[in-house]
Amino acid sequence: MPHTSFTREGFAEFRANDRPGPIHMLNLVLLRDKAEYEDGRQATGAEAYAAYGRLSAPVFKRVGGQVVWSGEMEQMLIGPQEKTWDLCFIAEYPEPAAFVEMLKDPEYREAMAHRQAGVLDSRLIRMKPRASGEGFGE
Repeated sequence: MPHTSFTREGFAEFRANDRPGPIHMLNLVLLRDKAEYEDGRQATGAEAYAAYGRLSAPVFKRVGGQVVWSGEMEQMLIGPQEKTWDLCFIAEYPEPAAFVEMLKDPEYREAMAHRQAGVLDSRLIRMKPRASGEGFGE
């Protein structure tokens, strides 16, 4: 089952966890070959997502967001072999409220139409940043 937006319950749970400090949001994105715009305009999924990125960037920066890691998927070593992701990145926000502020911004809401048109499936995983250690479980 594809996932392209959060549920009401998931967002309520996100808002309830208002711990202080930064959050990391792991983004895994699978793009459509052909974007699906409600108004019928033509674009590839990559073009639609690029438009989303351009239009949402000022709001993302205004709330203090930054991409702290990005990578290109090469292979699914553990997991469903048929599952691939076109975009893999971690966005950092200074606090949970900054992410909520971005979502409520009218400029960002307009940009979301491009994301919805271009994305076939996605995962958005909230994480609490930790200091890196020398081992896996540290």
